[in-house]
Amino acid sequence: MQKETISTQHYFDRKFNCNAVKIGPGEFYFTDEPIAIVTVLGSCISACISDKRRGIGGMNHFMLPSIDNSSGGAASQSMRYGAYAMEVLLNELFKKGARRENLEAKIFGGGRVIRGASTLNVGESNASFIKQYLKDENIRITAEDLVDSFSRKVYFFPVTAEAFVKRMSDEDRQAVVTQETTYNKTLATKPVGGTVDLF
Repeated sequence: MQKETISTQHYFDRKFNCNAVKIGPGEFYFTDEPIAIVTVLGSCISACISDKRRGIGGMNHFMLPSIDNSSGGAASQSMRYGAYAMEVLLNELFKKGARRENLEAKIFGGGRVIRGASTLNVGESNASFIKQYLKDENIRITAEDLVDSFSRKVYFFPVTAEAFVKRMSDEDRQAVVTQETTYNKTLATKPVGGTVDLF
């Protein structure tokens, strides 16, 4: 069974002059340390969830809203899917001391980054999913930058709940498309599943 992927890509970010952790598709990170969590998004979504009163927060990066339940439960227990990625992140925040009534969310991504695509707009589906999920969970959305036709770089500071978004150039957009395409191809060969106890 594949465990949830907590990012280990630590580095020093010169832009904000602080320690940072970079997360990619299918990954998440949470902390009560004064660092930045950073990701780059195309059609994927990142939810930045924080309890400012307790100085705890985290970010995930998921590729699809959920899987058809008829495909089986094991496949749905993967960080690639928003329904599971949200449960895992929230569960870890609660374990660390976050309180549900204090939670707030900032949500980003869902861009249509592959031009000329005539298939289902995954980005819009992702954006609709995360807004409905947070509404159902009674978690207040305090900021969002969703859909449109560009990729984004997101910096999130969990302790203060601050977030910064850079809309990326066409040249950078192609790198994001490549990243998401590569990740999507690996899904066919990786086992899926999960070992975290969900609330």
